[in-house]
Amino acid sequence: METTKLSSKGQIVLPSRIRSAHEWEAGMEFIVEDTPEGVLLRPADAFERTRLEDVVGSAGYDGPAKTVEQMDAGVAAGAKAHRDRG
Repeated sequence: METTKLSSKGQIVLPSRIRSAHEWEAGMEFIVEDTPEGVLLRPADAFERTRLEDVVGSAGYDGPAKTVEQMDAGVAAGAKAHRDRG
């Protein structure tokens, strides 16, 4: 177990072994949660959380609705075209 000190500015330095193990780098943002056991640090999400309703229709398709079969065929055709290029 390692120890650290609280600075006069309220800063705590996390031991490098812990930073390396979690791949935490300078500038990362954390959520700080007060728990009965102590303080919990969790990395903040890199992106804002979204709901399905917020992104449905954001792909920009403006044509008639497609069936699942038509979408599957389109994906398969795209994959084949990608494989054939290589």
